[in-house]
Amino acid sequence: MCLKELLIGPDATVRDALLVIDMHEISEVLVTDTRNKLLGAVSENDLRRSLLQGANLGDPVSDLIRPPMMTVGSKSGRAEVLDLMRALGLRQVPILDDEGHVEGLHIENRVLGVRKRPNWAIIMAGGKGTRLGPLTKTIPKPMLPVAGRPILERLVLHLVGAGIERIFLSVNYLASIVEKHFGDGSQFGCSIEYLREDPDVPLGTGGALRLLGELGYAPAEPLLLMNGDLITGFSVDGLLNAHADSGAVATIATSTYEHQIPFGVTECDGNELVRIVEKPTPTWEVNAGIYVIDPALLSRVPHGQLYPITELFVDCISRGERVCSWSLRDDWQDIGRPDELARARGQA
Repeated sequence: MCLKELLIGPDATVRDALLVIDMHEISEVLVTDTRNKLLGAVSENDLRRSLLQGANLGDPVSDLIRPPMMTVGSKSGRAEVLDLMRALGLRQVPILDDEGHVEGLHIENRVLGVRKRPNWAIIMAGGKGTRLGPLTKTIPKPMLPVAGRPILERLVLHLVGAGIERIFLSVNYLASIVEKHFGDGSQFGCSIEYLREDPDVPLGTGGALRLLGELGYAPAEPLLLMNGDLITGFSVDGLLNAHADSGAVATIATSTYEHQIPFGVTECDGNELVRIVEKPTPTWEVNAGIYVIDPALLSRVPHGQLYPITELFVDCISRGERVCSWSLRDDWQDIGRPDELARARGQA
């Protein structure tokens, strides 16, 4: 299915509109001009009502066009759009650019019109989440719900909305729960496969990368790697494009971390006071747990042992290879501790 199949022009007939609706199981068909600018929508209910009132199948739909129930921009998160679709009982929502042209379409199990990325994504979803205590006794940390959806599902939907079609989930602790929920990924609009760690030999944030090659996979494009316990709407395009432009072998996404010091900070020259800064808020760029790495680096990951991904970057730097950072300016939150999870759920 392509986007054009779901659009009609203002001169289309009632029959044309009903054929699109019936063929693609949607509730309304979008009407656009020759430049793909949205003119409105025609709903299935309005079409059937017009027929009951005496309209003919060959009549134009022009009198039935009205504003669509909902539209979103290209930066709208897919998980949030699906939640709104479910709440409003919609089967599709158009994606518009700033001038009102149709760029794509959210439907239940895929996004149409979005530029597809050849890059594969790997999400690390095997940790025990011990810092969350009893919350992860019977459920893996990435499967904890936030706003009605597991954290890991939100990440998968975000990647799909950005054009990523092939995703690997690295699993270990309570892996069956993850695999049962996601299956082969088809209901989420992508292909999902699993990198299964030995439960007795945790591999850390980098060790599971070696499993790709051992399973016979050879990615041709840079890999997007991320932790599975993040709430984020980061720009997938922005990160991958920055990596491609930098000439680096690896790129680390960073987020700004602020910490307010609750005291007045003194600055002195020897024992002489120069100034006092009241309750300053210093900031640092911190590792956001999202990376892009060139496929050639996979062979450097050791087999079957705990290996933090940061060791790979240190190794690259020691070889004189370029490792870059990319400042993530979108929402980002790690939910590794109870207070962080509570904030993500709006409870703190």
